Amino acid sequence: MLELVKVLIPWIVSFFSGLVFAPIVLLYLYKFKAWRRDVNSKGTILDESGEISKIINKNDKDLKTPRMGGLVIIFSVVFTIVIFWLISFGLLGNPSGSLDILSRKETWLPLAAFLAGALVGLFDDYFTIRNSGKFSKGLPLKYRLVFVAIFASFAGWWFHVKLGFDSVMVPFWGDFYLGSFFIIFFILVFTSVFATSNIDGLDGLSGGIMAVIYATMGFIALFQDKVDISAFAFVVVGGILAFLWYNIPPAKFYMTEVGYNALSFALVIIAFMTDTVLLLPIIAFPLFMTLLTTIIQILSIRIFKKRIWKITPIHHHFEAIGWEVPQIVMRYWIVSIIFGILGLVLTITGI
Repeated sequence: MLELVKVLIPWIVSFFSGLVFAPIVLLYLYKFKAWRRDVNSKGTILDESGEISKIINKNDKDLKTPRMGGLVIIFSVVFTIVIFWLISFGLLGNPSGSLDILSRKETWLPLAAFLAGALVGLFDDYFTIRNSGKFSKGLPLKYRLVFVAIFASFAGWWFHVKLGFDSVMVPFWGDFYLGSFFIIFFILVFTSVFATSNIDGLDGLSGGIMAVIYATMGFIALFQDKVDISAFAFVVVGGILAFLWYNIPPAKFYMTEVGYNALSFALVIIAFMTDTVLLLPIIAFPLFMTLLTTIIQILSIRIFKKRIWKITPIHHHFEAIGWEVPQIVMRYWIVSIIFGILGLVLTITGI
């Protein structure tokens, strides 16, 4: 019972604190006109020419809707963690008390990744909004990849050397020994999840999907008796839900890189800490489906000079064939829930 209290109460606090932060964030984003000035001014990690993000920010509404809405998630998560640490330390006299989410064993790494992702995303969004100087189209791909490579290398080294990770759990098989190759595997997984950022293209899409993914990881961590990780995951869910309050159609702001990078960085860390990294393609199925179809589309265009879908990311294909945005978003949410439950069942049954 105490574990549920530790998970659920911070979740609620994160949600309501996010609702308080959101209007303040909105005020400043509109005041400083924090939106992209140039249509299709930036490519994605998979295609710097912008081919696969051709119709993102395609109309006047998109050009006048602020970016950096993910700051709501960042503020609510950090605020909630700090508040419960202060309560535990100040009122209970124990910084590792029953209400404290922050622990060296379980949540320092996810929080560090969360903040690191937010930082690189903040720079990217800032340069995109500024639209002047050397980085007028946002932080160039090579700089983003360098940052990701450095952070992923350090995190992979930490897991391998400091925490003793040298294998990965393969569903239907068991532990697969990697030895020193664990670090390379870690970097590949990290880069792949980072590359799924092109899911952030429709009102409410990425937020709803990420909320389901983090809730799934929260339940998995709770089942594994990793209560602090579970609490952290649900604190993130609370922040995402507060963001979604203003992001569902018609969106008041977009999550963009400051939010998505934070979520993707921390997700990889949590997946490795809960030994569910090879279940991520199931738990986070919409993300990897988007990534895979995008790669297939690019290869088809470059090798065979032919499109398989009208446009990728594939949610824009559905938009192009006449599906309404709320229809696409809701169906993606439904698919996310189904695959999240499937991933949870596979983890609980030990498959």
